[in-house]
Order: sequence, then structure tokens, then C-alpha cells
Amino acid sequence: MIEVRGLTKRYGSVLAVDDLTFDVEPGKVTGFLGPNGAGKSTTMRMVLGLDRPTSGTALVNGRPFGTLAEPLREVGALLDPGAVHSGRTGRNHLRVAARTNGIPFRRVDEVIEQVGLGTAARRRIKGYSLGMRQRLGIAAALLGDPRVLLFDEPVNGLDLDGVRWIRSLLRRLADEGRTVLVSSHLLSEMQQTADRLVVIGRGRLIADATTDEILRGLGDLQVSVRSSRSEELLAGLRDHGFTAARVDADQLRVEDASAVDVGELANSLHLPLHHLSEVAQSLEDAYLALTGSSVQFHGREAAPEKTTETAQ
Repeated sequence: MIEVRGLTKRYGSVLAVDDLTFDVEPGKVTGFLGPNGAGKSTTMRMVLGLDRPTSGTALVNGRPFGTLAEPLREVGALLDPGAVHSGRTGRNHLRVAARTNGIPFRRVDEVIEQVGLGTAARRRIKGYSLGMRQRLGIAAALLGDPRVLLFDEPVNGLDLDGVRWIRSLLRRLADEGRTVLVSSHLLSEMQQTADRLVVIGRGRLIADATTDEILRGLGDLQVSVRSSRSEELLAGLRDHGFTAARVDADQLRVEDASAVDVGELANSLHLPLHHLSEVAQSLEDAYLALTGSSVQFHGREAAPEKTTETAQ
């Protein structure tokens, strides 16, 4: 388990993490979300003892990371896939980590196979792609078979097969009862994988809830319906107290209703339906609603260039 209590980090006048408190429980994938500069990586570094908090505590299994006798056997982490000796082979990188933590070398071969590095493990890391470095970093995190795992943007650089593999790996680790904390900007992946979400902005906690609870916070269910007699359907829906609006000539959007409600009403009015579905709420919508006021860095589209016509 990871316990963060009142965690604060200042870099001079910059408040990177501001009185942050949350738990990461075993048996669940916890997504750690926030805009760029929100303090996610800094928080993870403090959990791992790489940065010292200005105030507050971060405990792993009830203890500060720095006091763990065999840290790699208790905590595995991938924070920066580039933080390796590029002149070593992938296998030797893992063998060094194994030797310094009293882990048998046979475990190195096991994790190389698990992450799919294969013969690439015999090559020097300087020739690795970003995806291969990610797989090596995940192998290092798994090396000690730890019960607590932290991954910062683990799918960066991975192809579609790699993304699906990561999704399956995170799910399996949590199902085994391990504590899994994952930071990612791929919200579609988090929606499929995370059981719980911790959302921060400008270093402060914005939300700490299950994924379903955050999605439900967007509002009530909506239904999309299409009919060749949409005008009559729209009138019928409003007569029965539903909030409905036109999307186009044949399509309506209905709030505070289920597909069953709309379908049964249309049937009672003898109106044909050509499409009927409940509109799935996305984590992207919920995330933007939660963090809109916390975004520090806004892009701006360039204004179109003005062209001057020359009279002939």
C-alpha cells in the first residue's frame, strides 16, 4: 500500500506539490492523472525517496522507501526509461540490478521473456528504440517480484501490441493483489484499465474516486435516437417530461432517460426508430471538466497568414 499524507514540495518559489493526501490500495489499478506540470512525477519521486518532501510523508507498506532493507523486492518502478547506462546490454543492466539486490540471475531471464525483449536483451541499450527502453524499464520494475509498483507513462513509445500488453499486465498485477499506481495521458487506456483515479492539478488534489464515480459525475445518462418522424417523437418526449433536443433533421439527444425509456415511449406512440443508443461518457470529458482550471500550459493556434492580392 502507498500512503501519501500532506505531501508538499517546494522548489524555491515554485510550489510543485501542495498538501497532497491519498492512498493507493492493493488489488486495484490506480490511475494518477493531471495536466503537464501538475506534480505527478514529483509525487512519485518523493514516494520513491528520490526527492525529499518539504513537508508531509509518503509511505510504502507503512515505511519510508529509504528504510526498506530490500527495496527492489518490495517496490518496482519505471519513472524514466532513459535513466540507464547506454553502453550496457539490456541483460547486463538487469544483472547489475539483480546482483545489488540479492536477486538470482535466473529471474533476469524470466523478466526478459515476460516483457518480450527476447534477443534484443543482448544488444547495447544505446541502440534501443523508446519502446524497447520502456520494456527494459518494466522488466527492471518486475525484477524483484514486488508487491508495490509505480509506472510513469509506461505506454510511451509502445506500438498497439505493446499498449494492449501493458493493459493486460497492469490488470493481472492488480488481480494478484499488488498495489499498482500508473501515471498516463492516454485517458482511453486509463478508462479501460484503472479501478480508481487520483486527479491532481497545480499540485493539489482535485478528485480521488473510482473511475465509475468520476464518469457519473459528468451528469445523467443521455440517449441518442433517430427517427423519420422525429418531430412527433420530440413532442412526445417533452410531453412526458424528458429533456430532449434536436441534433439534426432526424436525430435527437435525450437527457435523464435510458434507451429503454425512449424505446418504450416511441413504441407506445407507434413511431419508427432507426437508431437508439445510450451515449457513453468518456474519461476524457470528465478529465477536462475536472482539470480545465488547472492547466498551466495552453497551446495557441497560429493565426492564418494574410495574403495580399496584386492588381494585374
